[in-house]
Amino acid sequence: MQTLDATFSALADPTRRAILMRLAKSDLTVMELAKPFRMSQPAISKHLKVLEEAGLISTTIRAQERPRRLETAPLKTAIDWIEKYRQMWEKRYQVLDGLLEELQTIQTKGERQNEIRKK
Repeated sequence: MQTLDATFSALADPTRRAILMRLAKSDLTVMELAKPFRMSQPAISKHLKVLEEAGLISTTIRAQERPRRLETAPLKTAIDWIEKYRQMWEKRYQVLDGLLEELQTIQTKGERQNEIRKK
């Protein structure tokens, strides 16, 4: 659960989600990642540290550069966790849909009987 907590905590910030979206397209250096944001390179580095501690990104070494790479395993774990709850709620909604349909059928029968009595 600690990994899941770290993943959701990291994903809670819109800047970090934007960084992950950019890394989904290609590996990027800190400077490349910082370009579209109105914040300093140290601020971006703090976001990258949170993402790295959550296991959502990793750093590779390529000559003088240290590009960041998206790591999808923690995202898969989060998706699997969410999916379990989605399935549970889907089953509950199906039960509620069945009850609603049954109540509508009962109501329709009652309305028909009232019409017959009025005649």
